[in-house]
Amino acid sequence: MRKTWTWGLLALGTAALIYGCTQPSAKMADATIKGSIEDRDGHKVANATVWLIPSTDVAAMGKSPIEVKKDAKNDEPLEDNLAANRDRYLKGKSGADGSFSVADVPGGKYFLYVEPADATYLPGGDKSRRSLSSAEMSGAPVTIKISGNTPPGATYVGTSKCLDCHEEHESFKGTLHRLGIQVVGKPSQLQDFSRFPNYNQGLNKLMAGTKFWFHSYDKARSFDKYQISDKAPADPASVSFTATFYKDSDGVLKFRTENAKDPADAPRVYPVELAYGGGVYKQRYLFRVGPNLFPFVQYNQLGDNSFGDRSRKQWRDYHADWLFNEETRKLVNPSQAKSFDSQCASCHYNGYTLTKTAAGDFIAGSANDPDGEMDIDGDGKNNEINLGCETCHGPGSAHTKAKKGYKSASIVSPDKLAAERASMICGQCHDRPQGHLKNDQPVNAEWKMMLPGTSRNVWLNQYTTREGAAPKDFWADGIHSKSHHQQYTDFIKSSKYRNGNHLVACGDCHEPHGKAKFAHQMKKDAHTAEACTTCHTNRTDMGKHVMEKTKCNIEPSKITCSNCHDTKTMQTGAGMGKGMVGKDGKNYWMNDITSHIYDVPLKTNIGVKGVEPGKAMPIPYTNACGAACHNTSNL
Repeated sequence: MRKTWTWGLLALGTAALIYGCTQPSAKMADATIKGSIEDRDGHKVANATVWLIPSTDVAAMGKSPIEVKKDAKNDEPLEDNLAANRDRYLKGKSGADGSFSVADVPGGKYFLYVEPADATYLPGGDKSRRSLSSAEMSGAPVTIKISGNTPPGATYVGTSKCLDCHEEHESFKGTLHRLGIQVVGKPSQLQDFSRFPNYNQGLNKLMAGTKFWFHSYDKARSFDKYQISDKAPADPASVSFTATFYKDSDGVLKFRTENAKDPADAPRVYPVELAYGGGVYKQRYLFRVGPNLFPFVQYNQLGDNSFGDRSRKQWRDYHADWLFNEETRKLVNPSQAKSFDSQCASCHYNGYTLTKTAAGDFIAGSANDPDGEMDIDGDGKNNEINLGCETCHGPGSAHTKAKKGYKSASIVSPDKLAAERASMICGQCHDRPQGHLKNDQPVNAEWKMMLPGTSRNVWLNQYTTREGAAPKDFWADGIHSKSHHQQYTDFIKSSKYRNGNHLVACGDCHEPHGKAKFAHQMKKDAHTAEACTTCHTNRTDMGKHVMEKTKCNIEPSKITCSNCHDTKTMQTGAGMGKGMVGKDGKNYWMNDITSHIYDVPLKTNIGVKGVEPGKAMPIPYTNACGAACHNTSNL
């Protein structure tokens, strides 16, 4: 599906004013750009159109507020500019040998964007990420590498099959995308936990035996309606039920619920089959009821029971309300409609599918793999219940069958896509829209996830019923994310996504195969200036930069870019502890998920100024790192 608009003369003139579209020069320029288009195997690509998209147009678009809606005209920097200006942009077409030529190119900078003739290849190309001057491009032939596409009918073969040939990516087994879900006590052959020695702190506590009291029910809260304690609360009447975790004689982790309101109500026992998370910040546990799995209880690695905020203690309730009915005061089983299969699994499973049985149960499926974590669909074959190679590269059956030297046309290469499509691969799950299951999973009407290489507009139109996060998932300014897994939600608002120089994609900073040694798969240590100055070469003098921006004279070694620009506005675990103390003596909190807007939220922000410290949006002024230059006395 492609965006199309019919432009009248007035609309055309308006677009030129808004986006600063470059008009054809009356004076013939002497620059001629020549080059060739090829795939990763070096095969020449014929009949593809090479567009020259002026960097000034993309820069102008970046200054307009982004529209988060279907068919928006400014949320895809290259594709939207091209859609609005196809009749005026310079272009060339590749011949049978893949060569192209564009004559009379005015001086200036351009993004080279390839539009293939058919669906064998995907749009973009590796020269679509950075703008190049006409002088640079005319000096020597330009070679553009483009990505293949997933052929119709291709099926998933599993990560083990991919690694048979791509041994150089064995490090993928140690990424949190591969370690996210584990069978309790039985990690798969595709999971390497060696980099995370404390991964199962929470799970080990449960295996050793732990009893929880669920008390002080508050129906106004979302998933943590109960306060949870591993000690009996002072007021026994506030307790609704208890849950006791233990390792049974058969070696299986189980928990038993007991009704504190009605001792005559028979206890219930559930087996815990899976643990989710543990690498950073939190871990949850999935128990089975019939054919379905459900999450229960959250362990916060950085939690502290001395904190007054219930969300920042070591243990946190996670949907205990599914196990107890406050109206009837009886223990209950969770509703089938709340299963992990139908509510969560699409963003975790490689090659996700979903089937609804005649009994009303939802059974998720995923790619078969002999080294997969477990057989989730009952067909006798293990499945990958974590992200796999094909999550980002597309189903690989055609790729594995292709002859050597002819494989790249049948698989997606994210680094050869335009940045906006490459980031969409990550963005589909690091966002919070609603899909066709009426929950946060971005699935289409057939309950499937998008294939890598899909454009943002197709994703919005076919895979979402609500384009973005709900108002409650943002702070009071409506800009900065409050809820977790919204990094893409933030990122598309940043200047890195829309600008005239370098269109950044997630893979520019993060190493998806896990080869980098730094946290969060960062290519550079986020706690050093190098994480930013690798690109921002004019910001290497940290002391000078801080003085220019804040008039604060600080020892450069005591501060780095992330202290100000990577504010952790979102919370997923307990956060990073206490921040600064306000003038009323109350504590500001530090959260644990970085905003990807990369701005510096000010103390004048509506989510901060005059807001009770415990409820304020974290900013550099309220975090401990802000103590070097700022205080909270006038907030």
